[in-house]
Amino acid sequence: MINFEPDEQQLNMRRLAQKFARNTIRPVAFEYDDAETPPWPVLAQAAQQGLMSYRYPEQYGGSGIDSVLTACLVSEEFGWGCAGIGNNLLAGDTGVLPILLNGNSEQKSRYIPQFCDKKQVRTGAFALTEPNAGSDISAIRTTAVPDGNDYVINGEKTMITAAGIADLYIIFAQLEHAGITAFIVEADSTGLSIGGTYRKTGMRASQVGSIQLKNVRVPASNRLGEEGQGFYIAMRFFEYNRPVLAALAVGVARAAYEYALEYAQKRVQFGQPVISNQAISFMLADMATEIDAARLLVWRAASLVDKNLPANAQASMAKVYATDMAVKATNNAVQILGGMGVMRDHPVEKWARDAKVLQIVEGTGQIQRMIISQLVSTGKN
Repeated sequence: MINFEPDEQQLNMRRLAQKFARNTIRPVAFEYDDAETPPWPVLAQAAQQGLMSYRYPEQYGGSGIDSVLTACLVSEEFGWGCAGIGNNLLAGDTGVLPILLNGNSEQKSRYIPQFCDKKQVRTGAFALTEPNAGSDISAIRTTAVPDGNDYVINGEKTMITAAGIADLYIIFAQLEHAGITAFIVEADSTGLSIGGTYRKTGMRASQVGSIQLKNVRVPASNRLGEEGQGFYIAMRFFEYNRPVLAALAVGVARAAYEYALEYAQKRVQFGQPVISNQAISFMLADMATEIDAARLLVWRAASLVDKNLPANAQASMAKVYATDMAVKATNNAVQILGGMGVMRDHPVEKWARDAKVLQIVEGTGQIQRMIISQLVSTGKN
């Protein structure tokens, strides 16, 4: 039987995230959007409530709730509150999940407890993209050269979420004769520096920047997985993370829909609420339908991952559909508000900006379609 209802544990986590989004994230969302700075007080409160470590095993100090579907329920609420702040709340996963999925017991014992400390906010960064290597992972030019018990890494990474604020980076580099290999690199490593940060259209509370690696020595014990396993590690991370990112987009779209619906019910033109205009009511009907469809795609992809079944195609389907839908829904919300929709007095213009960024990060819609088409054509979907 197909079950569309979350279980009690999932509902409890969603309620906790809803309350946090309503009482803590939403009230300061526009403040941090304007300031374009990470929301440290919000992150500190989230850490205290276990909202940044609930996915990690109890033996390391987490809550042991490892369900990707649960993470999607939480992520949707974060997106409803603010996608930029929500992305900060998910940043720890970008450093911890690759270790949790591919690390050895020593690596897990060393690093994961740091991210479960409720008194100290920690974030991670997944450093794959380079100036000339976006979604084409084979084009990575960052190199790792063995030197005794270390590897020496040189290169540049760009468009990295949490660059400059992360406590550790998952760095992907080319290793001669072995191929792409992943490494755990601590932020205070000698030779690692921040090249700069970017000013973005949306999700402004989430810091993105570039990092430079000049003769960074990394102990062999910090190699993640085997030599040459970098591509597999990256793809496995995306399979786990894309549904969660897609859920963030569903939350943004839901926020825009709810606001536009209330506005259309209250705004009177020609002697009646604008929602009585069929053009407006049909836009709202489409928004409601497409938000629900996106959510179900997200849940399906997450459920497959939770069952340890192949989900690359479904994760990409969820990501491309949910983010495209969020762009459409937020733009429709702007349209329903008319001239007020582009004014910063109303939040819909922010949500439209945030949705556009979500459409691009972690693989554009075109890249997701490429992945889906390749898997479909080979019967691996």
